[in-house]
Amino acid sequence: MSTISSAEVARVAALARIELTDAEVERLAGELDVIASAVTRVNEIATADVPPTSHPIPLTNVMRPDVVVEPLPVADVLAGAPASDDGRFLVPQILGEDA
Repeated sequence: MSTISSAEVARVAALARIELTDAEVERLAGELDVIASAVTRVNEIATADVPPTSHPIPLTNVMRPDVVVEPLPVADVLAGAPASDDGRFLVPQILGEDA
């Protein structure tokens, strides 16, 4: 039994101002029906003794301590840059603004 009819798809498409051909309406009705059936199956399986989860494996955020260290010397940082000028990265102008 189909839970989503072609008429419903056409009505929602019209509300969203999306033009669909008859073939697209039929195809989308079928695809949405498959999705609705899958959601129904999940709802049948989900019981009160199964807690809702967002991920099947518990995740924990791994954080490292924030340790203050000496910064890299400017010369070392700029050594990997294609171009530099006066201790700064030199990049091409892209916005057409005056320098």
